[in-house]
Amino acid sequence: MARLKKKVRFRWGRIFVALFFIGIFMIGLINVVQYVEKTIRAVNQPLKKVEATQSFQGEQNQHKSDPINVLLLGSDSRGEEQARTDTIMVAHYNPQTHKVKLMSLMRDMYVSIPDHQQQKLNAAFTLGGPDLLRETIKENFGLDIHYYATVDFQGFVKAVDILAPNGIEVEIPYEMTEGIGMTLEKGTQVLHGKEMLGYVRFRQDRLSDFGRIQRQQEVISKLKEEAVSVNSIANLPELLEILHTYVDTNLNTSTLLRIGKDILTEKSGEIETLRIPEDGSFENERYESVGEVLEVDFQRNKETIEKFLRDSN
Repeated sequence: MARLKKKVRFRWGRIFVALFFIGIFMIGLINVVQYVEKTIRAVNQPLKKVEATQSFQGEQNQHKSDPINVLLLGSDSRGEEQARTDTIMVAHYNPQTHKVKLMSLMRDMYVSIPDHQQQKLNAAFTLGGPDLLRETIKENFGLDIHYYATVDFQGFVKAVDILAPNGIEVEIPYEMTEGIGMTLEKGTQVLHGKEMLGYVRFRQDRLSDFGRIQRQQEVISKLKEEAVSVNSIANLPELLEILHTYVDTNLNTSTLLRIGKDILTEKSGEIETLRIPEDGSFENERYESVGEVLEVDFQRNKETIEKFLRDSN
């Protein structure tokens, strides 16, 4: 008897799905190769401002496992010879726990500046750059600073637009206009780089400088959330280019990449923040020579800083 031939039934649906996923895989592979090539070029290109241009005598840690403190400054030179700093922060990174903590130091604290008597904290940067500011922080708060990074505000604008191309949502408590070259309306707003810079720099806050520091810490936390997204990993070469162009630091590239890797892979967790001086540890005063200042209980704030950093180890 003749054997009946089985009819072969093609399941076109399954074949289409298989081809679809193969196509996605191939596109992904091409993107990964392009990304690696871009990253290698970005890392290997000659460093510009990443090679520190300022004298900085901070004692750098001998072991990769030691925690480090980085002085973070927002540059506001505006073409002047004596630059000012709008933002003074200290980032603490522990390589063993991978934690990142952030302290904001209020610029109006009345402190002792080595060889310059008592003035506001931000005057130390004007008088002697990041190294005098490092000495001032050490003398008044007993905190060792190992590295510094000064960020040009144009670099901040570009970094925000790369990390958050669709903008970042913030809640604006009231209209912000004076001194920022724009008007930010009250309410929930989605801000891009230029507007975000205005948001963090607005000085006529009803909470004075305290409100501005709250906004700075809020934005850094939200940028960190954006940094762990797939988009930011794909844009790493562009972020490195911004680092080369707009950041002056004595941090070496390998340390920067190690910290960046912990942030991108979410090993660092949430960024814990602290403001110095803490509530109840200062009084408002006014002196003819410098104007409004914060008279600080230094011993109390030293203890607060020690506890804040100790809890991360």
